[in-house]
Amino acid sequence: MRHLTLLLGLAASLMAVETVATNHSAGYWYEAIQHNGINTETTNAKYLVFRNVKDFGAKADGITDDSAAIQKAINTVDGSTGTRNAAGSLTGSPAVVYFPAGTYLLKTGLKNIMGTILMGDPTNRPILKAAPDFRDRVVLAGHGTSAGGLVSFFYGIKNFVLDSTAVSPTKTIVLLENNVSQACQLSNVMVSMPVGATAHTGIVTAGQLMPLLMNDIQIVGGGVGYLATALQLHLKSWQFTNVQTGIKVSDTLTQATFQGLQFGGCTVAIDASSGGSGHLTVIDSSAVNTPTFLLAATTTTMQGSLVLENVIVDALTVKIGSTTALTGSVAPGTTWIRGSIYTNTTSSQTVSPSTTHRTSRPPILINTTTYSYHTVSPPTYADIPPSQILNVKSIPSLPVLGNGITDDTSNLQSIILSAAKNNQVLFFPHGVYILTDTLYVPPGSRIIGEAWTRITPRGSKFTDVKRPRAMIRVGNAGEIGTAQVSDFLMYVPSGSEKLPGLVMVEVNMAGTKPGDVGFFNTHFMMMGGTARLCVHLKETASVYWENSWATAQGNGVGGPGFAGGFLVEARGGTWMVGVGSEHHFLYQINIHYAQNVFLGLEQGESPYWQGAGNALLPPAPFTASLLPSDPDFTWCPATDAKCRMALYQYVTNSSGINLYGGAFWNFRAGPSQGLCSGDCQTNAVLYENNKEMYSYGIATINDRNMVLETGPRGSVKTVGAVRDANFGEPLPGFTIHRPAFVAGYLRQS
Repeated sequence: MRHLTLLLGLAASLMAVETVATNHSAGYWYEAIQHNGINTETTNAKYLVFRNVKDFGAKADGITDDSAAIQKAINTVDGSTGTRNAAGSLTGSPAVVYFPAGTYLLKTGLKNIMGTILMGDPTNRPILKAAPDFRDRVVLAGHGTSAGGLVSFFYGIKNFVLDSTAVSPTKTIVLLENNVSQACQLSNVMVSMPVGATAHTGIVTAGQLMPLLMNDIQIVGGGVGYLATALQLHLKSWQFTNVQTGIKVSDTLTQATFQGLQFGGCTVAIDASSGGSGHLTVIDSSAVNTPTFLLAATTTTMQGSLVLENVIVDALTVKIGSTTALTGSVAPGTTWIRGSIYTNTTSSQTVSPSTTHRTSRPPILINTTTYSYHTVSPPTYADIPPSQILNVKSIPSLPVLGNGITDDTSNLQSIILSAAKNNQVLFFPHGVYILTDTLYVPPGSRIIGEAWTRITPRGSKFTDVKRPRAMIRVGNAGEIGTAQVSDFLMYVPSGSEKLPGLVMVEVNMAGTKPGDVGFFNTHFMMMGGTARLCVHLKETASVYWENSWATAQGNGVGGPGFAGGFLVEARGGTWMVGVGSEHHFLYQINIHYAQNVFLGLEQGESPYWQGAGNALLPPAPFTASLLPSDPDFTWCPATDAKCRMALYQYVTNSSGINLYGGAFWNFRAGPSQGLCSGDCQTNAVLYENNKEMYSYGIATINDRNMVLETGPRGSVKTVGAVRDANFGEPLPGFTIHRPAFVAGYLRQS
């Protein structure tokens, strides 16, 4: 009966998105407020960060061709002269192109530019409608035309309806081609196509891409809803209604986590029969009136590894080749696995075409009615009037400049305290805000940036390696309330001073419900120098963390970068959804004496300069200042450069830990940072003395040991899973790299 109730609820929710109609509203606060963001990387004082497409001639009347006007708004430097570089740079060309409500008719396709967010009114999503005589193949290219997918960073698309219902169903058309990687956002987008239009495809990602998260998407009609190719990705909260094939895996989808997908009236929900899927995890998903939930290819390797958990269907669930492997739902409390499995009942690997295991989820992490993990949509504050939005640069008595030169710490602290007290949302126009001491974010804070507003640390307060100090401290231990941070870049530029005691963000507080304390579309980038830690979630914290990339891009030049990426010691409930952490010196994500942690996709890359030939071996240069949570690498020979490399995932003495998708890549190694293959790194992850820990979907490239562990049978570190027993197929386009896959590592469950 419970399954029937869930399916009936799904059918009702899918029916609700079958039309393009949107609610009328009085507009969105972002359109109405003062826009005084600046680009600190240009000498053009007239550079426009905010662009309203109607200021460039767009009519939004559903009759006039708005293609050229919109493209001008995207391309322009200052509204009159120049064209921004389509390839852009990592952070040098910020813009928000804003679309008020209306219907924008398009006869030619649109192309985004790096550093640009295309934003619609979330209270009444604007419609980008392809005209009956639409001339191109792609309605909207979410990526630049010059930058390759692997380096397509900082693109955003949110709050739109993309509509091809006026286009002939036989015309080949793609509504959104989104060939992007980390630090990008696709959120709150509906795709509407004619039902039965087999030539129409909703969303495409094509090539060797590295996106982290795409969330809150509705797709209606068409032949294929989402054509997926990428090295890794996390999909969260997608709905597919009357699409012939909901998701089709094309070429390579090496590591993917699908969470909260709903399918209704589809022929096939997920088609991975091409053999391109490496590992796929599907959780908290459902389908009605859909004959087949998942098609998979036959294989003689670990390619095509699958995990299904809490998947509710009314028909055939999994078909492998021509063989039915599973019929009916995967009930809450169980996990269905195809592939390589390691359990606590045997010391050897099991390879299974179809097996079901009992699992558990910490009650604090889930909706106890649906058993699904709590999810939260990125806040837009759509119900907040402009009068309740406070621009940090609009207070004459507390001047804040955000010019990358002036110390803004003191005045920002006063403004943040006042905004929280007065229940105001705090808006940071684009710029570079310098902090020379800790900025305390109290309960009651809601803070939103613009085109990845930058926060940059500076000064002696962050230089004591033995006394790490937070640049931003969210709450104090024991505080309860709201603290949300969206659309920022915590940034250390190249040539910066060394700040070995710097912790970029520390969180201590918890909320009364999931998402009260949350970080959304907020990233961390170090271009050179030294620092201690990107993020520290401390014992009393409870945090929802979504779509976040923490990267050390300096490649070891001028210092080792961050010692660590994310340190999780929180116990009150932690949700991490679509997180990338890469090139940090000791570890990428460290879960230490923590409890109740959900981690969806984690993307990690090794520090390129570590490995054979590297003279600075971890834990050096942090040996004298190691935290109790840090790995000391004493399990490695003193001079073994391949063993003394940063761990992608380090989980110790923790309980209630549920991990769904590790994408751990080692492409380059050693001082020359040359391409590597084979045994470039000895150990990928280390699990030590944990309880109730479930790790699904470990994918590695060029790591000899996928899992090193201590326990459950002693205190000596032993190899838990080796690459050579878990090989998949070589990556198309990168044939020297052959990934390996573990479907389920349950030995500390």
